[in-house]
Amino acid sequence: MFQGASAINLDAKGRMSIPAKHRDALAVQCEGRLTLTKHPHGCLLFFPRPVWESHREKIAAWPMSARAWQRIFLGNACDVEMDSAGRILISPELRAAVGLAKDVMLLGMGTHFEIWDAVRLNDNEQQAVAGGMPDVLSNFSF
Repeated sequence: MFQGASAINLDAKGRMSIPAKHRDALAVQCEGRLTLTKHPHGCLLFFPRPVWESHREKIAAWPMSARAWQRIFLGNACDVEMDSAGRILISPELRAAVGLAKDVMLLGMGTHFEIWDAVRLNDNEQQAVAGGMPDVLSNFSF
């Protein structure tokens, strides 16, 4: 279970260091084999390869009426591997698609991660709070 937020700087080549707290788990779970893809909310989704393969099969089986959504998720998917320093290379196309420059946030979302431009994530969270709790969460409490 991946959770927590990590502030990370991309290097000049677009490489991102995986935080040590997740690096070992990813090495064991998927031998450092990972998949990145675009999400329409303006972030990247970052999956251990076995988790992605399960999602990929489900997405590929969607009906023709969902072809545009298949293009978003499958058409932008990029397999990557952690290098010996625990880094992954994010392609220029994916960085440009979601506006990643230098300061990024890696969010653990259970079975996968989201990678956000730090400013965009902050704006997104402020908008969510300003919009109030959605009705579906009206009975939620800690």
